[in-house]
Order: sequence, then C-alpha cells, then structure tokens
Amino acid sequence: MRAVVLGAAAGGGLPQWNCNCPVCARARGGDAAVPPRTQVSVAVSADGESWVLLNASPDLPYQLRANKMLHPAAGGQTRHSPLRAVVLSGGDVDCIAGLLSLRESQPLTVYAGAHVLDVIESNQIFRVLNREVVGFLPLPPGVEVPLRDADGVALGLAVRAFSVPGKIPLYQETPGDPRQFGSATAVIGLSITGPGGRRLVYMPGCADVTDEVRHEIEGAALLFFDGTLWEDDEMIRAGAGTKTGRRMGHISISGPGGSMAALAGVAVARRVFIHINNTNPVLCADSPQAAQVRAAGWDIAYDGMEFTL
Repeated sequence: MRAVVLGAAAGGGLPQWNCNCPVCARARGGDAAVPPRTQVSVAVSADGESWVLLNASPDLPYQLRANKMLHPAAGGQTRHSPLRAVVLSGGDVDCIAGLLSLRESQPLTVYAGAHVLDVIESNQIFRVLNREVVGFLPLPPGVEVPLRDADGVALGLAVRAFSVPGKIPLYQETPGDPRQFGSATAVIGLSITGPGGRRLVYMPGCADVTDEVRHEIEGAALLFFDGTLWEDDEMIRAGAGTKTGRRMGHISISGPGGSMAALAGVAVARRVFIHINNTNPVLCADSPQAAQVRAAGWDIAYDGMEFTL
C-alpha cells in the first residue's frame, strides 16, 4: 500500500491568506525551514494505479495537478482519472469542500459516516455531483468495508470506521448549546487495510485520546494523527483566534494531557502529525518544538511526503 500526503495543513493552509503570525510570515517569505503546505488530504493505493482520497481538501484542484500519479493516463480516453473513491472522516469544510471540484461527471464512489452523508444530502450545492456516476455509500462504525470504484471493482483496500471524540462542524453550531461539542458521530477515524494486512490509521481530528482510540491505533503500520496545535491556548496567545484547541475539537500535541504523552505507550511502527494549524511552531523545522516532536519518534507531515507499507 502506498500513501501520499497531498496536503498537511489545517484549514486555511500555510501560509493562511489573512494571517501574519510568525510561522505564516516565514512561509510567505520563502524561508526554507517553513515550506508552504496545502490543506489536509491523503491519497492511498493498493497498486499505485487506482487511488483513494482520504478527505477532499478545498485545495484539491491544485493537489491533483501537483501529483503526477493522479493525472489522467497519457494517450488514453479524453476523460480519465486514477482517482476512484473518496473516504470522508468528517463534515468540516476542509474535509468535504474539495468534492465540489470533482463535479465533471467522473465516476467515483464516496464513503462517509451517517452524519456526513446527512450534511451532503441536505445541502443542494452537492447536487452538482452527478448521482448517475457518483455513488455515496455509508460507513457503519466497526464494520470493515471493501472499497470499490463506481463500477463495483474492488480497489484492494478495506476501511473500518470508528468513533473519535470530536464536535460537529462550525457551520452546524448553535450558540449556547453545549451538547454539540461532544459529538460521538460527527468525527470518525479511518482504519485502512491494504495488501498483506498492513494497516494505516487516519485521524486528522481528535479531541481526546481515550482507551478506545488507543485500541484502534495499536499495531498500525502508519498513523496520521491530529497535530493541529502545539498548546491548547496557542491561537489565543498568538492573537489569531478566541478558541482553545479543545473548544475546536482538537487535542494539543504537548504537555501531560497532550497526544505525544497519551500515545507514548501505543505500539505504532510510524507516527505522523497532520492537519497542522498555521500557528503551530512545529511547522518550523528549526524550532525546539519540532525537535521535541522528532525526539519523541514522530514525523511532521509535509506536502508530497510518501510512504510504502
């Protein structure tokens, strides 16, 4: 199984268009230690020919152009794409907006949990995806689902969705209602099994590392995990926002309650932080925070990063 990081940043990318925090300023200025990153998405394949997207980033058109393995085959039919399916882990804008860029009647299968399917079906804009060639299929929690293209051909990968502590998307929030911030269905983790039984776990959003989350991660060959913030109040202190990471549905990386400490004893062959916010100092390769992450056995995702399992 191959996995390619198409985009590694959280919503807004790096540099974010309206942000002049120190990290964005360095990226915008061409600092080699802070390369730009697009919004998060990962492509996976069992054979290197047919590909599956894990989330559809708003930056998807650029990402499809930037990665040759996702280009139409040369010398073939006029309309073609190696992209055969999309699997969605949540309904946030940075998870689903890229679907709108796949509206050119290309056959696809889109897999998602019930909460996200409800979001898509209730919003008329997603009707630009021609239902004659684009199918939407549910991901029941805890059930291993073989991934197939729009013609029903198996893609050599299977996905099992599992519940992840999180919250509903920002656009669904109702001011003053605390129930929305502890949703058990709005965010899911994806466990992808490829040829030979090697397993990848994709969790770009996670509010807490529970025993259930540890169980799902245990034994994975590769883990992509929520790296949104270094510290819970990072955006507040940077003057870039008014919410903590917890309030946004993201556990921080550092500290005794952070993900590095919470996952330290979990057996994973390779672990990678992804969905990294533009204020997070780990995006600077020369920062002490990035050094601390590397010393703890973690990688920091960047666009174009590739893995073979």
